[in-house]
Amino acid sequence: MTCTSLPSAAIPDVPPAAGGRRDPLCAGLDIGGTAIKYAVVDPLRGATVGPVRRVRTPHPATPAAVIAALRGVLTQLESELGGGTSLTGVGVGVPGIIDDGVARSAVHLDDSWIGADARRLIAEGLERPAAVLNDADAAGLAEVQFGAARGVGGTVLIITLGTGIGSALFRDGVLMPNTELGHIWFEGRDVDGWAGASARVAEGLDWPTYTDRVQRYLSHLEKLISPDLVVLGGGISERQEQFLPHLRLRARVVPARLRNAAGIVGAGLQAYRESLAAR
Repeated sequence: MTCTSLPSAAIPDVPPAAGGRRDPLCAGLDIGGTAIKYAVVDPLRGATVGPVRRVRTPHPATPAAVIAALRGVLTQLESELGGGTSLTGVGVGVPGIIDDGVARSAVHLDDSWIGADARRLIAEGLERPAAVLNDADAAGLAEVQFGAARGVGGTVLIITLGTGIGSALFRDGVLMPNTELGHIWFEGRDVDGWAGASARVAEGLDWPTYTDRVQRYLSHLEKLISPDLVVLGGGISERQEQFLPHLRLRARVVPARLRNAAGIVGAGLQAYRESLAAR
């Protein structure tokens, strides 16, 4: 298995707590259309422990193939932790609607995910319980708990710009799951393939042209939702200085504090919360 490390300057490594005590650790696995990003997460501090890494998402991205890749990266993380440290939980962000563990859509994955009990399949494949949720919702949880939306009331919209577009919507800190606002029909097209970060690369768009697309998309969302804060994350957040300062909305627009690792941290956070609820 070949993996690469991602920059993680905004998500510092966490040293052991004072007196040798360690905070709980969870695995955060974020399935994307292009890559699976993963790391060990400290869910109490909202930080990764060690580097954020990635492996290519299998193609075709069937449940069996993706779960095999998840099993491989989880084995790697546990071997690096050593025998004296165990994971409290495993969280997995999936690009699609997750309804009580069942995948109701499969964005940039194989259609065989649709209707599958993703939570059960992943738990069986990893041989342990797993928290499974929409990938953008995971990113939103991290930004609300630890990042750019921490302590913000009213309506908060998190948009992730990556292979496609993900969304998470919060009202006074409460998640409204599975909004999928990256798949609205806008100007005669599914906006996911038009304003996602991958469209800029695939079409060779310069930054002003791409920024105009994002502006038109976000302006349309603002008419529908009237958010108080818009947080922009996803893969393109590592280059947010190229476009974010040029956006003009009534709402305040800020970059995701956890950048492209928000989904990993949020998945780890959800795993920790579910582990507490199961006690």
